[in-house]
Amino acid sequence: MYQRKDHYWKKAKKEGYRSRAAYKLIEIQKSYGILRRGDRVLDLGCAPGGWLQVIAREVGASGRVFGVDRLHVAPLPMACVELLQGDLLDPLFCRNLEDLLGRIVRVVTSDMAPDTTGIGFQDHARSCQLVHRALDVSRRVLAPGGVFLAKLFQGQEAGAVLEDARRDFRTARWVVPTSSRKASSEIYLLATGFQPEAV
Repeated sequence: MYQRKDHYWKKAKKEGYRSRAAYKLIEIQKSYGILRRGDRVLDLGCAPGGWLQVIAREVGASGRVFGVDRLHVAPLPMACVELLQGDLLDPLFCRNLEDLLGRIVRVVTSDMAPDTTGIGFQDHARSCQLVHRALDVSRRVLAPGGVFLAKLFQGQEAGAVLEDARRDFRTARWVVPTSSRKASSEIYLLATGFQPEAV
């Protein structure tokens, strides 16, 4: 049974994170060390800012974090964070984003999710569309050797998403944080070793 105010929700409130999703990234970071001091990071679908808080802490004052969402995100009291409002499904916004960032980014993260309908195959298809879009953006902003992390709702097209990532990254795998809700269908695509020459 779905419980909004579960252990991680209460923990997030107590520890000052804007969402329980922060603990998923904390867990992935602890296991895989994808974020480093001084990194430049692009966080897609950043509202309400829980992942931004974790990323900013990990990259430190010498790093830079660009948070993108179609929704307004309340500013964070962290000098290294820059917020950009726009829709990744808008080609003009994506071109402007790519022009702004160039190839300075070492990590692209995405906790984006579609507006859910409750119809499993539709939600999965929309989730895949968002991950493919995030991959397209990452191919234009990641520096060589870069890292990509994105949420996906499980379904029959997951294999195609994984193969898409494997075109341009040395490794790609699924990871499932224990902090995800038990009934959730979400998994995370973790791809490392970006190879821009393959684009």
